[in-house]
Amino acid sequence: MDFDLHRDDAQLLLIDVQERFSAAIPAIATGGACHRALSILLQGCQLLRVPILISEQVPDKLGPTPSDLRAYAPEAPVLAKSMFSSGDDYAQREALATNERPLVIIAGIEAHICVLATVDDLLRRGYRVVVAVDAIDSRMPANRDHAIATMRQLGAACVPVESILFRLQREAGVGAFREISKLVR
Repeated sequence: MDFDLHRDDAQLLLIDVQERFSAAIPAIATGGACHRALSILLQGCQLLRVPILISEQVPDKLGPTPSDLRAYAPEAPVLAKSMFSSGDDYAQREALATNERPLVIIAGIEAHICVLATVDDLLRRGYRVVVAVDAIDSRMPANRDHAIATMRQLGAACVPVESILFRLQREAGVGAFREISKLVR
């Protein structure tokens, strides 16, 4: 996949970052490295007016998306699912299609289960997919690393949040450049 990202073509899908997973995946808990990357990505997409969709895996059992992350995208639709892949879930497929944006930026957990399955399904459905590698995680780092390698082989671009935001911004000194620069410091 190329890395020719444009904010008018992009949408963000946040997959299953839910409170109940924080104990098993400390990086997504407040103060964790993945949590910080997720926060920056959500805020940056808001600044760039990139639509955000939030997926929650069986939220009645696994809880909601943490409120501090939700605060960065208060108007984003939150859709429950029981399928591992958001691409297998009818409501989520429809929400992505409704945005009419061919590029899906992916963040969330677990990298080797729901994220990987979603990336595969979206690529097969014709979307271009960019995975924010510092904004995904798994209980075991080796599983995350293997998932990233597999997603690359499938055709997804796998790059850090900062790379994604500045590529969407495209130019220094205009638009949301200053705000994004402050986020990543």
